[in-house]
Amino acid sequence: MAETGEEETMPAEASGFSDLSDSEFLDLEDTQESSASLSKPGPSSGLPGKDGMLISFPKWKRGLDILPPMERFHLKYLNVTDLSTQNWCEQQMVYGKELPGFLSPEKAAVLDTGASIHLARELEVHDLVTVPISTKEDAWAVKFLNILSMIPTLQSEGRIREFPVFGEVESVLLVGVIDELHYTAKGELELVELKTRRRPVLPLEAQKKKDCFQVSLYKYIFDAMVQGKVTTASLLHHVKLHPEKPLGPSVLRHAQQGGFSVKSLGDLMELVFLSLTLSDLPVIDILKIEYIHQETATVLGTEIVAFEEKELRSKVQHYLAYWMGHREPQGVDIEEAWKCRMCNYADICEWRKDGGVHSATLEPQAKKAK
Repeated sequence: MAETGEEETMPAEASGFSDLSDSEFLDLEDTQESSASLSKPGPSSGLPGKDGMLISFPKWKRGLDILPPMERFHLKYLNVTDLSTQNWCEQQMVYGKELPGFLSPEKAAVLDTGASIHLARELEVHDLVTVPISTKEDAWAVKFLNILSMIPTLQSEGRIREFPVFGEVESVLLVGVIDELHYTAKGELELVELKTRRRPVLPLEAQKKKDCFQVSLYKYIFDAMVQGKVTTASLLHHVKLHPEKPLGPSVLRHAQQGGFSVKSLGDLMELVFLSLTLSDLPVIDILKIEYIHQETATVLGTEIVAFEEKELRSKVQHYLAYWMGHREPQGVDIEEAWKCRMCNYADICEWRKDGGVHSATLEPQAKKAK
């Protein structure tokens, strides 16, 4: 079930779960080949936009007189992929937020291909129905209707795809979309995250670490949902939803077709939270990442991820400290300065200019030899 704006244009945030489930634009094995084709900025404090004109970049203002990033970027919640991108390079993630319209054509094409593969897989297990929406309450209602339809499908057919998850972690609301959930032959609930690759090679360890963090956070949030640890009050508080607001006619019609007698978002939320906790859904037992080649759809390999809750919570606390304004953004350590070679923001990166890392043209071994 998909939603489209009808009476008014809804911002991306209002539509709920806009999580980016792919990470092809970090195709690390292409570093040497792609570095020449990437659009590198010049010495000025700007990046080329789509029309070739420089986009000015506001420098990071140090001190306590600025708003926390959550407020500065007008965010009510974070996507899981916001945090997993911090796991790769936090400073790069910040530049991406400051310049949301800047994306090289090469990276845009890779993302489009990955999205198409995800959509094809989703259509294998269920159809998509367009539901016109006009309010953020309608948008979230569509997400909740998806959850209500997916829970019995998982229990009866054993497999679902694109399952929305949400929950409060360290006083911040996190949302995301799980690629696939299915039961194994042994009855274990397995999460599968699909990652497509532009080249037929597995990613480097740094990429795998980022992906492992992402699926671990999905499990943490999903488990909290089915254990009754996520509350309607928390969601309403963060997203500023109005539970008493009547749902739009299109949303109501689709709810009735699904067998749900509701009038408002509050009615629907009550059904969702009851269904999550009373449907005998187990916690996720297995975390698996599947890497496939975009062009041939060949499976390149799989990773089984060990869930380490203590380590996960420590990383999440560190990443959220930036969003809450408790610390400034950080770039990569010198051992991972090679990442800068493929970063569009390398020439304006304050982390590098301030000595966070040395020139990325030097190999880590050469730096150690100094």
